[in-house]
Amino acid sequence: MKLIKLTENYKNERESLINEFEINQEKLIPFGVKGNCESFLEFLIESENNSKGINLARGIVPSDIYFLVSNDSDYLIGAIDIRHYLNEGLLKSGGNIGYGIRPSERNKGYATQMLALALEKCKEMQISKILITCSKDNIASANVIIKNGGILENEIIENGIVKQRYWISRDMFNINKG
Repeated sequence: MKLIKLTENYKNERESLINEFEINQEKLIPFGVKGNCESFLEFLIESENNSKGINLARGIVPSDIYFLVSNDSDYLIGAIDIRHYLNEGLLKSGGNIGYGIRPSERNKGYATQMLALALEKCKEMQISKILITCSKDNIASANVIIKNGGILENEIIENGIVKQRYWISRDMFNINKG
C-alpha cells in the first residue's frame, strides 16, 4: 500500500470515490477530496495551492491530501488530509489529520495502514505531535487511532456530539507496521 497525490490520470477514480460516498448518503471525509472546485483540473491546482499555503480562506491551514492505493493498482481506496499545523479551531476539534475509506472497502484494515503511512509523511514534514479527533460513537476510527499509538486526552462536546481528542507523538509513529 502507498499514499499518492493525484495527477490528471485519476479523474475518473476520484469521481468514483466521491460517488460511492454520495450513493451511500455519507458525508465525504475528508472534504478536501472534493474541494471547492468545478473541475478536476481546478481540484489539482487547489490541492497544490493548499499544500503551499497559497490563497487559503480565513481559518484554513496548509494541508496535503493523499490517496491510498495498492502498489499495483490505481483504484482509490481512501483519502487522508494532513494539516501542517493546528490553528485554534483545529486544536479544539479537527486535528492534524482527517481520513476516510470508501464504504465498500471498510473493515479490511485499510484505515489503519493509511494512517500509519500518513504518520510517516508527518515525520518527513517534521510534525512531532499529531492530534486526531473522532466522534465517540465512531469506534472503528478510535481503534484505528489507538492502533497507531493514539492516546486519548479528553472528550469535548461540539454541536451536541461527543468528540474524542487523541494525540500521537513522534516516538509512537512506528507502532503499526501492518
